[in-house]
Amino acid sequence: MSVVQTTRRGEVTLRDLSKSFRLNGQPLQVLRNLSLDIRGGEALAIVGPSGCGKTTLLRVLAGLEAPDRGEVLIDGHPVEGVGTERAIIFQEPRLLPWLTVLGNVSFGLQVRGYTAIEAETRARHYIRLVGLADVETAYPRQLSGGMAQRVGIARALTVQPEILLLDEPLGALDAMTKLTMQEELARIWREEKVTMVLVTHDLEEAIYLADRVLVMPKGTGSPPLLIDIDLPRPRERNEAQFVALRRRLMAQFGLH
Repeated sequence: MSVVQTTRRGEVTLRDLSKSFRLNGQPLQVLRNLSLDIRGGEALAIVGPSGCGKTTLLRVLAGLEAPDRGEVLIDGHPVEGVGTERAIIFQEPRLLPWLTVLGNVSFGLQVRGYTAIEAETRARHYIRLVGLADVETAYPRQLSGGMAQRVGIARALTVQPEILLLDEPLGALDAMTKLTMQEELARIWREEKVTMVLVTHDLEEAIYLADRVLVMPKGTGSPPLLIDIDLPRPRERNEAQFVALRRRLMAQFGLH
């Protein structure tokens, strides 16, 4: 079976989105009347202090949470629960310890009705894409943190999603591995041409990977801020414009 990359749009529209939870018996609103257009094929990073609603927004986009009010549209169609046009990657890759790399990446395809041969063919394509072809027979316990996260990325890409949602995917990695994985994510996004929505606490990571950065405020009293990252790729972290954007983002959080 050949792996064919089809044309996808992956446009996301949020209209007057609101979401609240109950905390100690009291309502806690984390999203209020949020409207946003995410362009098909762009990389959007979401940053903000803890508790500002970043992960909640990502879970609503994934269909794992339903908004209290408002709507989410993908290519003009309302989101109703999870769907194969979206794939989500968490901070922990959540691999099945009794399966090899190949087994973990192909497992979801077999559940969806692919034959073992079809699933393994497609899985091997994405295992090669993330640079793990030489360890496809290894088990999760034999992998480094960065390698395990690559397996999670490959597994998500096997369904060929229009939209890739990432919730702090590199947050648990050491500094050097994180830099390497940022480069890998940039490459994969460029090659797969998916819409990528990344939640991160790392402001430099947001600038390095994103076309735009959505800055979420603490509380719902002020609207989010969208910042364009108009820098050529690949990006140089020490370049003057990069440094200036980092300072601008830091200033949003009272940092210098």
